[in-house]
Amino acid sequence: MKHKKISSKKRKNILILSVSILFLFSLGFISGASVSYKKSKTVAANNISSSPSNISNSTKSSSTESQKYMNKRESKVQTFNSKDLSNFNPYKSDGRKVVYLTFDDGPSSNNTPKILAVLKNYNVKATFFLIGENAEQNKKLVKEEAAEGHAIGNHTYSHNMRYIYSDPKVFISNIKKCDEVLKSILGSNYNSKLIRFPGGSFGRKLEPFREEAKKNGYRYVDWNDLTGDAEHNIVPVVNLISKVKQYANHDHLVILMHDAPEKVTTVQALPQIIEYFRSQGYSFDTL
Repeated sequence: MKHKKISSKKRKNILILSVSILFLFSLGFISGASVSYKKSKTVAANNISSSPSNISNSTKSSSTESQKYMNKRESKVQTFNSKDLSNFNPYKSDGRKVVYLTFDDGPSSNNTPKILAVLKNYNVKATFFLIGENAEQNKKLVKEEAAEGHAIGNHTYSHNMRYIYSDPKVFISNIKKCDEVLKSILGSNYNSKLIRFPGGSFGRKLEPFREEAKKNGYRYVDWNDLTGDAEHNIVPVVNLISKVKQYANHDHLVILMHDAPEKVTTVQALPQIIEYFRSQGYSFDTL
């Protein structure tokens, strides 16, 4: 069978047609891939912005704590009918200028020893509000805090705010669990009944929790000054010092700070904070 020869003109036309089809196919593929990529990128962005699991719990609770303070910074401390402490009020004016340095969320193996060293160097006593779980992991530091004359308070066992604030009974159970941990470390004579609510005791929502604390004989102390170290993990030292000065407008100041593992700049700022308040005529005391 003989094959017909294709003319050079027809061959040229077929080649041009083939190239055109290939070009159009490639263009369509690239356009489709681009749209697909944009869609997947948009979906991913929406998932990140809307998914609670992508937001750090500690960041959310720290921001909430700071915002509650800013809204309620003139709030007075609540006192309850503890037999020997019924008249306790760190904000009560008595003609003195007093600073109560307080550290929440410890103890931590990296920051608490450094804070204790700074306090010892300046002969200053402070109040530590301990998380029970952390105390279990750092028993030696708990004993060291007590041995050096610092006050030790209760900051709940777990500091899981969603859990402890689910019900007043759950809250007080968590407080009592921390009490048992501290007694197991410091001895049965430990019975300070001093607590601090994670995030502060502010707001109408926590009224049933405050009442539950009162019913169980606890007294809680918030703050009227702070360094702002709750807002982020690594706050520049200059910012910490600036903020604590900004709210230092009372004769009696309860200062919120933290000795959690991430709060390394709090340690660095502490000497300057102590020196500033001494230069302003303040003395230091424990709650």
